[in-house]
Amino acid sequence: MASYKPTDSKRDEFRRYLERSGVLDGLTKVLIALYEEPEKPTNAIEYIRKNLGGLTEITEEAGATSNVQDSESLEKRLQEAEAENRELRDKLAKLDLAEE
Repeated sequence: MASYKPTDSKRDEFRRYLERSGVLDGLTKVLIALYEEPEKPTNAIEYIRKNLGGLTEITEEAGATSNVQDSESLEKRLQEAEAENRELRDKLAKLDLAEE
């Protein structure tokens, strides 16, 4: 039984990789779209290829949007930290003056 654990571990690691990279989401969306097609295509593989290609563009755009949002969030946090730093330096300077 112990010989199955490394395989299960590798399988779980690969599944997490597919989830993180958006592969599972992409495939799920294409399969749902195929399921919802009123007239099923004669070549399902070709349908998946065509529609998965469109998802690549969507995924890249979403990734770019996410990066912009991350950048904006980091910029805001930096500005807040700099403001707090200035405030604390001012308080420290006032304490130093009061002690002299």
